[in-house]
Amino acid sequence: EVQLVESGGGSVQAGGSLTLSCTTSGFTFDDYVIAWFRRAPGKERERVSCIRPRDGATYYADSVKGRFTISRDIRKNTIYLQMSSLKPEDTAVYYCAAQAVGATKYNSWGQGTQVTVSS
Repeated sequence: EVQLVESGGGSVQAGGSLTLSCTTSGFTFDDYVIAWFRRAPGKERERVSCIRPRDGATYYADSVKGRFTISRDIRKNTIYLQMSSLKPEDTAVYYCAAQAVGATKYNSWGQGTQVTVSS
C-alpha cells in the first residue's frame, strides 16, 4: 500500500522558515515523481514543487522559486521541502503526492499539514 505522511507544518512569522517532510512507503521510490502541493482557503490547489528521486530533477512554481528547496533522502524514502522567507500568502495546507513515472496524474496523497504564516 502506497503511503505518504507529511510532517513539519506549523505557525511562523513572515520571513521565517519551516521544513516539511514527506515520508513514503509501499512503492519503489525511484519509480515515482514526488510533489508538494498546497491549497489555501478560497484558492485552487497549486503544485509548489516536485522532484524525481531517481536523478534529483526538480521543478518549482514561480511563486516559490528562490525561497523553497525540495530535496530527497533516498535511504529514508523521504522528501523535504525547505521553506524560507515565508510570506502570509504561503499559508495553506501542504500535501505531498506521488505520481508513477510515465503516469498522467498524482494518484497517491498524504493527509496534509497546515502551514500558517502571520504578518
